[in-house]
Amino acid sequence: MKPQRVLAIVRKEVKKAIRDPAILFMIFLFPVFFVLAFGLAYGASFGSDGQTAYEIGVVNMDQGPASQTLLTALSKTEILRPNIYGDNQTAQNDLSQGRVQAVIAIPSDFSLSLASYQAAPDDPRSWVNTSVALYLDRGSLIATQVVPSIVQQTLMAITGQYARAPNPFRLEIASLVEVKSLSSFEYMAPGMFTFASIYILMMVAQSFVQDRENGMMKRIRVTPITSAEFMIGQILSYTLIALVQSALVFATISLLGFRPDVGALAYIFAFAIILVFSLSNIGFGLITATVARSGGAATGISFLFLLPQLFLGTFVGMSLSSAAQIARRFVPSYYVTDALTSLFLRGADVTSPTILFDFAAVSVSCIAVLMLGVFLYSKHCAI
Repeated sequence: MKPQRVLAIVRKEVKKAIRDPAILFMIFLFPVFFVLAFGLAYGASFGSDGQTAYEIGVVNMDQGPASQTLLTALSKTEILRPNIYGDNQTAQNDLSQGRVQAVIAIPSDFSLSLASYQAAPDDPRSWVNTSVALYLDRGSLIATQVVPSIVQQTLMAITGQYARAPNPFRLEIASLVEVKSLSSFEYMAPGMFTFASIYILMMVAQSFVQDRENGMMKRIRVTPITSAEFMIGQILSYTLIALVQSALVFATISLLGFRPDVGALAYIFAFAIILVFSLSNIGFGLITATVARSGGAATGISFLFLLPQLFLGTFVGMSLSSAAQIARRFVPSYYVTDALTSLFLRGADVTSPTILFDFAAVSVSCIAVLMLGVFLYSKHCAI
């Protein structure tokens, strides 16, 4: 394989993209317009994420019966599903990786506090006041709004006085996790990176079909370039385009105020996982180009691969049914959005198990799709 031939293919594709206004718009201007429109539209509150139940971690430091009463009451809400943790560090690690939406720390004097209240409900001076710490997942807009109120209502309920105020329990939103109030645009930002990258699928499909229609593929066959050199050149071209798209999305979102408190390693990882994700879209584009016989058909067929990833794996999937929650794990875009959410909103470390799992899932699935696309196009379109 000769590198200069591969570079010649890359130059050809880049020049074609620059000279075609439609492709130029889809590659460079569409992501910017898209982010600006949604950023300006959703800078305030956004609707429900449709989640009917939330996994919450519970660190129980109380040995008395009141803590068990609280756990039972939380379970009966049918909105919160408590998971018991032996220590706070393990619970915090799972919170930062999105495995639970909140962590409740029950203090050691919780039962004593409830008993003092029940002994003299009308004498606040005799109460043993205590604080229940609540850590929230900043990656879930609804969790930050719903969970605190439910926990507060449950604390009031176990006193037996729903409407009575005050009571001996104080709910503290821990500053370790909930450091600021995020706008709905910031909640959607991780999914926007994935959203913009998906459209490479349509560009690849249209480009390959157009090359076949205008005779470019026939001319390439009579040149010394090999099939491997041609495919590598095409893949590198669209990976480069994905890199430019990612940079534009990052720049636009930063301009709109999304500046997560993360280090350079997190940004490097974000670009890396988006570039790996672009391989699956190139693969789906090749599969589409194999089946389609015209540019119009390529556009229509590409939506068969585009829409599932769009609705199940990006910010569009903030409102999903329980069945869709399961189905989304079969699309690569879900793992990209989940990893970026954990990085930028939950503060997870790049080396955390969830991040590494997301990256592995994206890598394996995307390489498999790319290999399938290359195989089908090479076999049926005879490059």
